[in-house]
Amino acid sequence: MDEQPTTPPSPAPAPGPMVLRLRGDDGVPWHPVSPALATVRRVSATAVLVPLAVATAFMAVVLWSWLAIGSAVLLLLWIWLMWLIGVQVRAISWAELPEELAIRKGRIWRRLITVPYGRIQYVDLTSGPYKRRLGLADIAVNTASPTSSGDIPGLPADVAEELRVRLAARGEAQRAGL
Repeated sequence: MDEQPTTPPSPAPAPGPMVLRLRGDDGVPWHPVSPALATVRRVSATAVLVPLAVATAFMAVVLWSWLAIGSAVLLLLWIWLMWLIGVQVRAISWAELPEELAIRKGRIWRRLITVPYGRIQYVDLTSGPYKRRLGLADIAVNTASPTSSGDIPGLPADVAEELRVRLAARGEAQRAGL
């Protein structure tokens, strides 16, 4: 009877960092921001561009008719921005992972920011008057390095408040474990 040498079983691979992609979910629970953020941004863009277009149209009537082209260009720019803002807002998502907060932004120039919980120094919660009226708030996660800090705009206010508390607690716990 020939005995064959037995090899010990190979150890299980050590859990490594989670692979995040700029596109697709890959099993990561991504959360979108509130669609009401698009409304806030559209109102802001309208408040700037429409008065400029009206002033240009008025000057075209009073001074020089060629200024009507500028007014038409501003109107087309406004229409394009109304579409683009919706696309931009739908591209913002975030996920709480076991070791870090991940934030994705952008459609053409995609950006993925990961903020390790142990590096979080403080978490800001802000909301201007119009965002407060719509029940929105922004979260800014700050670290010692500006390159590893991140922000999530346009969260529902209650979600933002809960997230701020969780991130601050996780940051404190991770730093205490060092």
